[in-house]
Amino acid sequence: MSISAQDVKKLREMTNAGIMDCKKALQETDGDFEAAVEWLQVKGITKAGKKADRVAAEGVIGLWTNEAGTEAVLVEVNSETDFVARNEGFQAFVREVTDAIGNSTAQTVEDLEHVTVNGVAIPEYTVSKIATIGENIKVRRIARLSVEEGTVSTYIHAGDQIGVLVKVEGRSDDEAKTFGRDIAMHAAAMRPTFLSSDEVDEDVAAKQREIFEALVREEGKPEKIVPKIVDGKMRKWAQEGSLLDQAYVKNPDLSVRQHQDEVGGVRVTAFFRLEVGEGIEKQEDNLADEVAKLQG
Repeated sequence: MSISAQDVKKLREMTNAGIMDCKKALQETDGDFEAAVEWLQVKGITKAGKKADRVAAEGVIGLWTNEAGTEAVLVEVNSETDFVARNEGFQAFVREVTDAIGNSTAQTVEDLEHVTVNGVAIPEYTVSKIATIGENIKVRRIARLSVEEGTVSTYIHAGDQIGVLVKVEGRSDDEAKTFGRDIAMHAAAMRPTFLSSDEVDEDVAAKQREIFEALVREEGKPEKIVPKIVDGKMRKWAQEGSLLDQAYVKNPDLSVRQHQDEVGGVRVTAFFRLEVGEGIEKQEDNLADEVAKLQG
């Protein structure tokens, strides 16, 4: 079938794969974008779950915590350029909306219709700031954690580009807070995507298994050993993506779970890790020229 330059451009922005690879993927899958993404993954051209390789949106992560340290909120606010993200007017806007969200019960961006800054709902307040700041800005994501007995530890890294919340149940003394802070720093560095390898969503795991099976067959491995190889890949995938099962960054001889057991009386039960622009694609400056080559 005929593949348009716009379709190639769209797949390129979704995957960061090469122009010709994207065109071939769409041809091989009859223009089905979801199937084309999987085709690229199977060919090893792009890797599932490596969203950070495609991050491009600008902005910052705002942080709010209550005085008791039992509740915390992360807020991602995006801008078009890094120049604006570093602007004091934008930074002040982030502080205002983060404090308002933190002091509310909002759990999602959809809840912001009922959260106000200076008496104005955040969506309308944002529109007013766009006119002042001079480029598009938006509150993109909210993450909130609270605990009844324990602490919610926080960490902001890389010029407010990465924010982490970690829910630690059991204790709230200084040692527990230090433990939580260390785990939050670990999560910032190691990019876990779920809490434990035995808590992976079944649909997500099934999809990943399909990709590994196709990849192994693409490599030409004998059919009888495909399941064994895939099982090994799945174990590694689950371990590398699990916060509790990752090698602890400050002592790689221990897993995070083993370090938790050594500290004693603490239990990590939830976490959030937000990185600015995660999952948002940015068109490269020369992309239009590359796509134009496909027109001929």
